[in-house]
Amino acid sequence: MALNNTYDARPQQETAVGAGLQVLLLALLGTAIGMGPAGWLTGLAFAFATWAVLARALHRSCLRSFGPANRVTLGRATLVGGVTALVADSFESAPPVTVLVGLTAMALLLDGVDGKVARRTGTSTALGARFDMEVDAFLILVLSVYVATQLGPWVLLIGGMRYAFVAAARLAPWLNAPLPPCFARKTVAAVQGIALLLAGAELLPRPANLAIVGLALGSLLWSFGRDVLWLWRTSRVPAEAPAGAELLELAVR
Repeated sequence: MALNNTYDARPQQETAVGAGLQVLLLALLGTAIGMGPAGWLTGLAFAFATWAVLARALHRSCLRSFGPANRVTLGRATLVGGVTALVADSFESAPPVTVLVGLTAMALLLDGVDGKVARRTGTSTALGARFDMEVDAFLILVLSVYVATQLGPWVLLIGGMRYAFVAAARLAPWLNAPLPPCFARKTVAAVQGIALLLAGAELLPRPANLAIVGLALGSLLWSFGRDVLWLWRTSRVPAEAPAGAELLELAVR
């Protein structure tokens, strides 16, 4: 039993290492740009929250190995923590756009790496998929907050839509049903980060940034709307009691 407890503790230790790396990144940013109290406090809060939530999830899932894919995602979470700290600091002083864009770009580039690593190493888990999704969602939320200060509060719809969907699912449990894999959904999700990154970099004129972010929001509304409609239609299937073949046909659609 003692050996099992020691072995099971390894994933928890890796989450602690991740929190330590987050603090190290904050220290580097603080030294390089003179980050203020808001950035420090927000970055430390992110590090603690990530460690606490991930440690609890690992304990409940009883994983015996953190896995290479989750290590990549944890690295992305560290970068997202840096972006979060910079965005919080931007309310007190203008952040170095180059550093903000660089951290964001690295986090976005690594987005598809953890999934590929999980598939190639045969270490795909429900926890890993959820961890990856939450890191993506939070990065989009933070970027939308930053870009909203430039283009207007309507940009917050991009970052808040996924959390609004989760909140709505508490009132309408049929929204919790699993969705079939969809390349379009993944593409739309990736577009949000790229569009917000371009707008945040301020390389283009304001009208161009407005158009880019507006199109990204439009595609996100379409994607969520299509998924909600599919879930609603699927939730009505048991009441209509179609044959098994008809159920399969509906799922494919």
